[in-house]
Amino acid sequence: MSADVFLWWIFLCAVSGLNIFAWSLSAAHLRRRRAVLSAEDYASRHLQLLLSAGYVFGCAFRSVMPVFDVPRVCLFDSWLCSVIVGRSVATFAELCFAAQWALLLRDISRATGSGVGRVTAKVVVPLIAVAEMCSWYSVLTTSNLGHVAEESIWALSAGLLVMSLLWIWPRCSAPLRPLLAAWCAAGIAYVVFMFLIDVPMYWSRWLADEASGRHYMSITQGLLDASGRWVVSRSWDVWKNEVAWMSLYFSVAVWLSIALVHAPVITRGPAAGEAKRS
Repeated sequence: MSADVFLWWIFLCAVSGLNIFAWSLSAAHLRRRRAVLSAEDYASRHLQLLLSAGYVFGCAFRSVMPVFDVPRVCLFDSWLCSVIVGRSVATFAELCFAAQWALLLRDISRATGSGVGRVTAKVVVPLIAVAEMCSWYSVLTTSNLGHVAEESIWALSAGLLVMSLLWIWPRCSAPLRPLLAAWCAAGIAYVVFMFLIDVPMYWSRWLADEASGRHYMSITQGLLDASGRWVVSRSWDVWKNEVAWMSLYFSVAVWLSIALVHAPVITRGPAAGEAKRS
């Protein structure tokens, strides 16, 4: 293994260990808070914790066993590094992450009486499910066009979340607004990154494949190939284009997932959107 790849892999493993530790602290903190939370608020936070576990541990597995899906490249010679395993773990983890945001938006929308937020909360997970199907299409056929659709849907979903939070803004009390502003800023940055960098990258890869006359697999061929073929490579030249997004995805995105467990509880009452710390 080249030194650069080894150091990157050690970084991913270390961050994953830190993430699991942080999630464990969150679980312990929620248990201590149970006595001061209403049954409904505790149930919501507990569901957030379980969904976060799906994302945290899924990303930890993918950090230890990184896979470059379309070319079937991995670091270790093991079936656990096959695309069929890695993509299955990723699908479950990403649906959990999407469900976290939908749950958060649902709770805020109920407390503030926002119909727009409630509708968005209902469509986020189905949209991400469609994005996952597009991802599977690309992974199995090796056509990057599915990734273009997948990443576009993720960006669209984030944009809908931001617009819903902006719609809710006037209904929220002043103490909650800085948090909403932070979420909106992060969402806008994500949408900009996706549409200016990520989606064009996959589009250019697809155009290059088309220009070279690449032969794509059928779904059946792809299932067999993704299940039984993996190419071990520990060369920096192979992995360098994946390092940036994987590093951010397995760190910052996971921290957001854990942070959602501790989002303020939005109380219902005369002052809509009044927040209390959880």
